[in-house]
Amino acid sequence: MSLVFLPVPGHPSTVQQVSVPTLACPPSMCIAGPTQLAPQVMFNAGPFEHAIIPTATKRNSDDPSRLGSVDNGAKKIKLDPSQISKVVHLRSLPSDVTDNEVIQLGLSYGHVTNVLMLKGKNQAFLEMEDEEIANQMVSSSGISPPTIRQRIIYVQFSNHKELKTDGSPNQLKTQAILEAMQKRDGGPNHVLRAVIENMLYPITLDVLHTIFSKFGVILKIITFTKSSQFQALIQMADALQSQTAKLSLDGQNIYNGCCTLRIEYSKLSSLNVKFNNDKSRDYTRNDLPSGEASILGTGSALQSMLGGAGLMPSPYQNNIAAAIQHSQLASLANASGALQHLTGTNMAGNSNHMVTQLAAMVGQTSVLHVSNLNEEMITPQVLFILFGVYGDVNRVKIMYQKKSNALVQMNDHQQAQTVIKYLHGVKLYDRPLQIMMSRHNQVQMPREGQEMAKLTQDYSNSPLHRFKKPGSKNFQNIFAPSEVLHLSNIPNDTEENFLRSKFEEVGVVVGFKFFVKDRRMALIQMSSLEEAILCLVNLHNLKLGESNHLRVSFSKGQIN
Repeated sequence: MSLVFLPVPGHPSTVQQVSVPTLACPPSMCIAGPTQLAPQVMFNAGPFEHAIIPTATKRNSDDPSRLGSVDNGAKKIKLDPSQISKVVHLRSLPSDVTDNEVIQLGLSYGHVTNVLMLKGKNQAFLEMEDEEIANQMVSSSGISPPTIRQRIIYVQFSNHKELKTDGSPNQLKTQAILEAMQKRDGGPNHVLRAVIENMLYPITLDVLHTIFSKFGVILKIITFTKSSQFQALIQMADALQSQTAKLSLDGQNIYNGCCTLRIEYSKLSSLNVKFNNDKSRDYTRNDLPSGEASILGTGSALQSMLGGAGLMPSPYQNNIAAAIQHSQLASLANASGALQHLTGTNMAGNSNHMVTQLAAMVGQTSVLHVSNLNEEMITPQVLFILFGVYGDVNRVKIMYQKKSNALVQMNDHQQAQTVIKYLHGVKLYDRPLQIMMSRHNQVQMPREGQEMAKLTQDYSNSPLHRFKKPGSKNFQNIFAPSEVLHLSNIPNDTEENFLRSKFEEVGVVVGFKFFVKDRRMALIQMSSLEEAILCLVNLHNLKLGESNHLRVSFSKGQIN
């Protein structure tokens, strides 16, 4: 048995001693190394149920290998006021942690007056403004451990009452960074407003974080759509960082030839983030709720792999991603070689950046698990057509033993996220679709002659893919399911009554109009959303002539 100390809620200076089983500590997880093992245990720590908490150490010791000796049994232990210091000791920092990241961690609890970095030992010391702030940091860290790049950071009091630092160049640089970051509160230029023009590809929090983190520490990001334009508010650690980011990024394209950044200073001095989800994130707090159902990426992990960020590679270069994934990412050198072979010299200087980003993306599945399907009506073709509105579907597999479930493999992870965003909960054949990411990385094709062969279809080479051409206008015309459908590729001699009659075979048509400037397109409105969805899956690709097939999409327009 080993012992852990946890703060008592409402009494931050009081800790409770709890007996728990001792687990073996792998050398890679032991801060003191294999010869100075600090036993670690798994413990239920509130929202961090599986947080790794070090067993109790002396509060007045900065040496993580020196363990305190206490009797078994649960009891409350009052900390000696002499053990409380305004200097806190941080352990288990990432090996390439930056001064900014450590300082920002301290600033999220209160004013920091001095910093000492021990990067060679993965440790650091922060001198807080007073003991009350330091006590709050240590107490709250015991309940909700802070993280840097998804790595849990251990926080304890130091036996130093204050930090005495030298005048070395590195220390002077750290102090300058601290002073600059301390000025951020109320600063007029901390928050940038970015508007994305010509947005052919979706832009996520991860993409924004990767780009802006090249110029400093990102504290918070909020994304939203205003006046049909995707916008983001990015709060950086200080005014100098935001100014550098604005000067460097304004007018740049995120992807080749599209997604242009237009950046200006926001009138806001700080952002108030309530939820950590796919629309907003506070990178200084990992305890915020997700609010509504959200699709979170791995921004911190992606940032740690990228190191520096620039403009992003195209998210749909599947030949590159496939080559790297095929190599199992055995080494960065192998992956880089595969990338250079595919891209030639045009990508010189960016290959390492692309490799590391794609390495981070490999772990993200593009396979969706769909449940609550109508077994009597569902077919692979129906899912292919409906999901194909939001991305290119490569394979569909309806489960042989349980036909109310299916696997749908999209072209990439981002398209899979888009499907969930727009189709989760939407009714298909009177059943609300339940869609989530699958644990599978791909849909396996059955052997020929197997009974379930017809339930699995490969659409990889289908001519009906809407997004196979980079820069296609279809990226700009992705809308939520609606009663109004957009029709295109209509021959000039096609009559309204003919089109109406086809749609009336599925539901009730309440409105129709051809486009005034282009009669090859039209809008048609059904009496309900469910009817519109059924019309799309039944009439998309309807043959209208020798070389014309009807294209059906959801529209954001209305028929007056």
